[in-house]
Amino acid sequence: MTTTYTALDFQGKNRPIWCPGCGDHNVLSALYTALAQTGVDPKDVVIVSGIGCSGRLPGFVKCYGFHTLHGRALPVAVGVKAANPELTVVVVGGDGDGLGIGGGHLPHVARKNPDITYLLMDNSLYGQTKGQSSPTTPLGDETATAPYGNLDEPLNPVLLALAHNASFVARGYAGATSHEQLADLIYRGIQHKGFSFLHILSPCATFNRYETYRYYLAKVRELEADHNPQDRLTAMARAIEEEKLPLGVFYDVERPTYQESLDLTGERALREGEGDLEALLRRYAA
Repeated sequence: MTTTYTALDFQGKNRPIWCPGCGDHNVLSALYTALAQTGVDPKDVVIVSGIGCSGRLPGFVKCYGFHTLHGRALPVAVGVKAANPELTVVVVGGDGDGLGIGGGHLPHVARKNPDITYLLMDNSLYGQTKGQSSPTTPLGDETATAPYGNLDEPLNPVLLALAHNASFVARGYAGATSHEQLADLIYRGIQHKGFSFLHILSPCATFNRYETYRYYLAKVRELEADHNPQDRLTAMARAIEEEKLPLGVFYDVERPTYQESLDLTGERALREGEGDLEALLRRYAA
């Protein structure tokens, strides 16, 4: 008998403690909905997080959680999935955690293609430490560390993921009116077999006076209905658009996952290495 779950089945006992108006509230709510739609049992879900406002999220979900070191959520999640491939593994992190100190992990996880889903919640600054510039802070924004305007060009998370050939790349928005769309994107990311990267615009209502909900209301748009998610070059062209930020699935292709590659390697080693154990021991004992 198949068990049907609702969003409430994934709601943890701890109440979220983010600032009122934080976009992360809506990301959490959309995640509840998406997990319920997958039909997965809460005991088979693991949420791995780094440090920052978004790092608190596992404590608000009824499942297993792992609050890791700053920037190290992705490699820990890869280890969790490798240890137990039957688990549904979701990674959550912010723009600072994922693209600053943890930025070196993204290309390698993308190329390995483990079957995990990464929700990068982007508020364009370091919110937990009171508003310093982050890797995605727009040029010219005044922050706690750039009182005369940010001097550094911002990174483009969607373009980065596409450049590293992540097999699923999408962008969502944490505005209240976008709940269903965001929940659907997260659901599709979890259902995708391989590494799913979701860039989620999640406004900070406390420290960011530039990239607000009003700002994004006029800034975002839907990807074209006829967009081909298997065309990587077109996806990149959409990703570099700045006047309007497209929302939706940019890229969605299937290729062998990390676990499948490991399994094939193990089978080959057993097949081709049969009878060679004694020779191998003699080689290294000499």
